[in-house]
Amino acid sequence: MDLHTAVRYGFGTASVLAGGWVLRALQGTPASLGATPAEIAPVARRSPHYRDGKFTNLEPPSGLTMDREVQRMLLRDLANAGSVGKPPGPIPLVNPSTTESEIDGIAASWYGHSSVLIDVDGYRVLADPVWSRRCSPSRTVGPQRLHEVPVLLEALPALDAILISHDHYDHLDIDTIVALARTQRAPFVVPLGIGVHLRKWGIPQARIVELDWHESHRIDDLTLVCTPARHFSGRLFSRDTTLWASWVVTGPRHRAYFGGDTGYTKSFAEIGGEHGPFDLTLLPIGAYHPAFADIHMNPEEAVRAHLDLTDRDTGLMVPIHWATFRLSPHPWAEPAERLVAAADDEKVRIAVPMPGARVDPQSTFDPWWRF
Repeated sequence: MDLHTAVRYGFGTASVLAGGWVLRALQGTPASLGATPAEIAPVARRSPHYRDGKFTNLEPPSGLTMDREVQRMLLRDLANAGSVGKPPGPIPLVNPSTTESEIDGIAASWYGHSSVLIDVDGYRVLADPVWSRRCSPSRTVGPQRLHEVPVLLEALPALDAILISHDHYDHLDIDTIVALARTQRAPFVVPLGIGVHLRKWGIPQARIVELDWHESHRIDDLTLVCTPARHFSGRLFSRDTTLWASWVVTGPRHRAYFGGDTGYTKSFAEIGGEHGPFDLTLLPIGAYHPAFADIHMNPEEAVRAHLDLTDRDTGLMVPIHWATFRLSPHPWAEPAERLVAAADDEKVRIAVPMPGARVDPQSTFDPWWRF
């Protein structure tokens, strides 16, 4: 079991600590942990979703994730996964053009995992950017990239906003955030509490917008709405001290939904009814397991979520949260194959971009992962 899995999901923590190797792995990386719960609390307290020092989901836990047999199954699956979670060869990449003109419509460029550039009516929004080699508090231990980043941060076009869904290491990366603060002028629009991490990393307050669920921020004709997700938060051993969220990205004529990282939730239908229908949904399909049922969707649930959010005939679904980091014992390409089958059954239009590729409602289907 690696550091990320043990710490993030709380399995085997005592035995991991007994070996002492976690502390050795974390030497020299305290800054990546971000702010402490005590530092975050003054900001978090303004939310009605923050109680007894923690944020809570709108829906109670199902009980499945706490079932001891399910936890034992996860440990067995992780131990027996072997190489099934790895691709059969080098993952192909697309080298994005850095001279593309403005998109007067809607499109998405996927850079791996949940890192995606969303184009809406000429506005550019970068969501959950992680450019580091590992998603971990350590630069030597934890899940390592299965493919290179297809574009350098310095080569990204000028951004209008940078969105963060929550503070897990595979969605909030200190090195990427600090680099973007240097190379871009866009504000960081984040759920409550995450701004405290950013301020601790030297990001000026003037560039940080912190929102609770159902609050919004406007940049000219671009509106960003912080919407609920069913997940949790935490960096190392503190948990649920910052808020987790999904995001509505609305331009003058088009709208996109960024799911970030979430289990299936009744909130999808509510968000679709209030802010949809969406022209584009970006929904997580990977890192699923019965032990993660409350916090990670499987591909079939992602298709169901898409139908909650938008019209079957007009919306395009683009999968995220797969292919880049090995966070669960399922086979590497299984999320994409299950997505294709589920989307076909429900007559949902999907586009599955290669890392670095840009897709839009006119994109054709390409099963590039079958190599």
